[in-house]
Amino acid sequence: MTEWSLSVLLAGLHDDIQQKLDIVRRSLGHPVSKGDASESVWLELLQTYLPKRYQAATAHVVDSNGVFSDQIDVVIFDRQYSPFIFSFKGQTIIPAESVYAVFEAKQAINADQVAYAQKKVASVRRLHRTSLPIPHAGGTYAAKALTPILGGILTFESDWKPAFGQPLGDALSADTGEGRLDLGCVAAHGYFCLDAKADAYETFPGGKPATAFLFKLISQLQFSGTVPMIDVQAYARWLAK
Repeated sequence: MTEWSLSVLLAGLHDDIQQKLDIVRRSLGHPVSKGDASESVWLELLQTYLPKRYQAATAHVVDSNGVFSDQIDVVIFDRQYSPFIFSFKGQTIIPAESVYAVFEAKQAINADQVAYAQKKVASVRRLHRTSLPIPHAGGTYAAKALTPILGGILTFESDWKPAFGQPLGDALSADTGEGRLDLGCVAAHGYFCLDAKADAYETFPGGKPATAFLFKLISQLQFSGTVPMIDVQAYARWLAK
């Protein structure tokens, strides 16, 4: 009888992701098709393995002022407490209050792609988010402080050699404000994350990066808590426009 092995299972998860991304890289010729397929690989991973309170989708994010973000490859958002998600003909619109994390999915990481991801992340973080007091049996709790939105980049390969040298550090340091990247996975080489206390990036080359990144993301989401109570009426006022 074959014995179960947790290390084999976790390694297999990474190997599956890396193999799928490699097939996309080598088999698809059209850049748009290649990009769409890469997004699908990462979305499938997150949709399968994140706790069910979270969902992942390619989407635009909108705030109650009617401002929209750029299209984001991977948006991780709340589905348990969020009152509405608009979906029409393959287009998904998510209220800003529901968002936990946003990622750009690319074939390879380089300075241009890091800058592009920073721009996309900033387009979400600058949106207005509401937060209402929370009623309970004895009265109301104060409005929940807004949870920081995680931002990152997901790729198969790196154009840098080594993948996690000074060029990566320089690119990440180019935007430490609204476009800051907190997490990133380069499936063929490793992953990185921002140590907020030290205000410095940690890199984790080698190993099984896709699985390690997934666990790190879940850990970060656990500490994010629950999204704030959305002011639905702030959105409803657009009905009169």
